Amino acid sequence: MCGISGFISLTGKYNIDESLLKEMNRTQAHRGPDAEGYYFDKGIGLAHRRLSIIDVSSGQQPMFSDNKDIVIVFNGEIYNFLDVNAMLEAKGHVFNTHSDTETIIRAYQEWGTDCLQHFNGMFAFVLYDKAQNAVFMARDRVGEKPFFYTIINDSFLFSSELKVLQAHPEFDQALSPQAVEDYLTFGYVPETRSIFKHVKKLQPAHFMHFPISNDMSDASLRQHQYWDIEQTSSSKIGNPETLYADFKHKVSQRMMSEVPLGAFLSGGVDSSGVVAAMAQLNPDKKVTTCSIGFDVPEFNESEFAQAVADKYNTDHHLDIVSHDDFGLIDSLIDMYDEPFSDSSALPTFKVCEVARKYVTVCLSGDAGDELFGGYRRYKLHKNEEKLRSKIPSIIRQLVFKPLSIIYPKADWAPRFLRAKTTFQSLSMSSWKGYLNGVSKIREDERKKLYSTGFEQKLEGYNSEQVFIDILRTKSFDCPVKEAQYLDFKTWMPSDILVKVDRVSMANSLEVRVPMLDHEFIDSYFSLQTEQNIEGSNGKALFKKALEPHLPHDNLYRDKMGFSIPLSEWLRGPLKEQLQKAISEPKLLALDIFDSRQLEKMFQAHQNNKRDYGAELWTVFMFSQFVRKNDVYW
Repeated sequence: MCGISGFISLTGKYNIDESLLKEMNRTQAHRGPDAEGYYFDKGIGLAHRRLSIIDVSSGQQPMFSDNKDIVIVFNGEIYNFLDVNAMLEAKGHVFNTHSDTETIIRAYQEWGTDCLQHFNGMFAFVLYDKAQNAVFMARDRVGEKPFFYTIINDSFLFSSELKVLQAHPEFDQALSPQAVEDYLTFGYVPETRSIFKHVKKLQPAHFMHFPISNDMSDASLRQHQYWDIEQTSSSKIGNPETLYADFKHKVSQRMMSEVPLGAFLSGGVDSSGVVAAMAQLNPDKKVTTCSIGFDVPEFNESEFAQAVADKYNTDHHLDIVSHDDFGLIDSLIDMYDEPFSDSSALPTFKVCEVARKYVTVCLSGDAGDELFGGYRRYKLHKNEEKLRSKIPSIIRQLVFKPLSIIYPKADWAPRFLRAKTTFQSLSMSSWKGYLNGVSKIREDERKKLYSTGFEQKLEGYNSEQVFIDILRTKSFDCPVKEAQYLDFKTWMPSDILVKVDRVSMANSLEVRVPMLDHEFIDSYFSLQTEQNIEGSNGKALFKKALEPHLPHDNLYRDKMGFSIPLSEWLRGPLKEQLQKAISEPKLLALDIFDSRQLEKMFQAHQNNKRDYGAELWTVFMFSQFVRKNDVYW
């Protein structure tokens, strides 16, 4: 795992400030503490930070082709690089290293931009083709590795983290009003926007390839898609034994390493499955496992992690998270560079901190819920859609919309009993109802909170446009599949993978995710929803596949999730910090919120009249971001 950055003059005439690029690249030194490297030519500068994992002795970057006409900086891993090498050797290529970086260079020489079709991995890279005076940059299929870019003067600047671009003295810190609306809806900023108006993200499964010339246009910087989840139907009938064999194979592909390797172990279905497969694949060596517990019993599942650790005799390590750890909030703001409201970032940082004491690479169970229908929200969405299908849209709007307005919000109840939220969703179309359910601050609440000035800045924009754009060319025969697809396009790359990348890299730890293998997704995304969701049981087929390998309680207990007692802490040890945050002068100067409405929300939460934990935390993290950055419109 590494960090990359660079300058590319779009006219080819700009002289690169070498000392500035080195200074900027060092802001992401945590991504690659083992080495740094640079390449400079007229109009181009490439920078790299290295965390050595494979071919430790000879994988230095930037790396060059034999004739020096191609140079690359690369962040990530190509898991099937040996298979790709074999194909290339059959075509006459001779390799000088055992590094997957060389694989990318030679694959590009052989297949051009179509080389991406041959790679199985997580990656972001920039390749400069000196002979063609062109640049090729790409990002992996699901967005495990980050890629930001902006244009300053006539130069295209790119980096693995926003802080690198921010270190440029002419960086424009103007906020995007649309990105702020997106953040307050989702709790993160979805691709391709960033929180900054003039910075974009290269989307997952996309590449850019452009010549460097004086007559470049905006079209030259267009992002091209090279992969997508194509299975839009709920049709495949899966077999538990085959599923486990495929899963185990994907785990084995991610165990290649020349440095110590381990796994996160929460005690849930997915991480426990990863540990079971690792132990079976290498029975002569103990698996190093790392867990986080909580000092609040309802959130603590460390006993279930211990059960798996005992079953497979792992070298297990545990740390406990308490409200005292919220001293890390300032550090988290610095790690993410954008406002980010997933409160599980804190325990995720802590488990990465524990893991880095013992290993350099960790396997994760992420993506099991999205792929196999594990979230409670999928079950709820399925049930709501049954009602939608039986009642015409016009009647639903006439009946359920008024009920959602007059009915009190029962925050204390399970979601399926929260009539207000359910009535709201039922009055909407399928995808709008799903958006309403996953929103950190729902549309009706955002409208109350926004100032008149901010409404004007939005110019009618609504974050529902994110879903509209994603679904523009897709049609699904199953509403749950549609919801899973939306999560793979938004929640997965912009929340889950951002969360893990930043806190793992802050600890110089590489994280690998077997269930994000694109071949595995291609095989199992189209599983019949009935095989994924049986009554109230999510991930049904995957659990059956794991039954011979894990304790029953780890598979069939109630899902806890990797979260913290947020609402409780915002009424207790974090109350004072929260109050300061909503009255932060820099936040007030942006005139986003109606201060009276924000104060009402705060008081209702403190008085236990409503649970506004998610909403207030979202505002809190935005305020912390604003406090630490000199932002403006």
